[in-house]
Amino acid sequence: MDALPAGHTVRPPRADDAEPILGLVHACTTAVVGFADYTLDEMRDELARPGFDLARDAWLVLDAAGAPVGYATANGKGGSDQVDVEVVSRDPVLVDWLFTRVLRRARELGQAGGHDAVTVDHGVYRDDVALRERVAALGFEVATTFHRMRVDHVGDVPPPAPVPGLVLRQAVDPRVRRAAHEVWNASFAGHFGFVPKTYGEWHDGQDRKSVFDWSGLWLAELDGRPAGFLERTDQFADENRGYVGHLGVRAGARGRGVAKHLLGHAFHLDARDGRVGTVLHVDSNNPTPALGLYESVGMRPVLVIDVWRGRFG
Repeated sequence: MDALPAGHTVRPPRADDAEPILGLVHACTTAVVGFADYTLDEMRDELARPGFDLARDAWLVLDAAGAPVGYATANGKGGSDQVDVEVVSRDPVLVDWLFTRVLRRARELGQAGGHDAVTVDHGVYRDDVALRERVAALGFEVATTFHRMRVDHVGDVPPPAPVPGLVLRQAVDPRVRRAAHEVWNASFAGHFGFVPKTYGEWHDGQDRKSVFDWSGLWLAELDGRPAGFLERTDQFADENRGYVGHLGVRAGARGRGVAKHLLGHAFHLDARDGRVGTVLHVDSNNPTPALGLYESVGMRPVLVIDVWRGRFG
């Protein structure tokens, strides 16, 4: 499908398109899940993420009046054979047109990394029947499911009970950041879709997030050795909730209460800061028992997002 429907044009998005694109995203998500579920900060960060080439990795379709009616991206992962894609439109004809572009670009990204075939992932709300049917028709299958978990805070939340040998350090110190990066790579090895990053890649990505500050990154040392980390962001500040962007523990330090302590620390800080709750996302196929941990501290699932995966040569 090479031609756009009559009256439509396409061009690469620009940084100053963030607000109109967000309007399209809000219309699509509200139609499916009943609320917007995306913020202007997130959209700005998306358009400015490191390694993302707006001219080649993104498409913005406009109607005859110049309003966004379609948007798509292909995001490669550091030369690996994995590419995350996203297609947003309420018009099924445009959805098909955009999928043709993102899959073509995904193949190009894979070939640039020396891969004969590419693994492509697209997150889809469980309630989005139309998009589920479209990705299934293209050969995608559900590979894993992420649950958005939430706990509500009423009044003060006390700090977690001490864990013998456990010390938390805030990553305002660059040395702590380097240790946290090592734990990040080690703790997520083997997780769905994970591709390790160099310190420079990781640091640049964190530094560019408008919802993140280095004071929100905490390193857990157990018996004097880096064992786990917690990343807090303002991604859900529009709901007045804290967000645990990442929480990881090295394999050798698991089972000693590190993750639960870090989670309790996040709850305490969010309540102290006046947040009415804390949100995070968890992969239901996580090789660690993370889902059970979050449920054990009162978190409950509030949204389901399936990741559909296809292999394309």
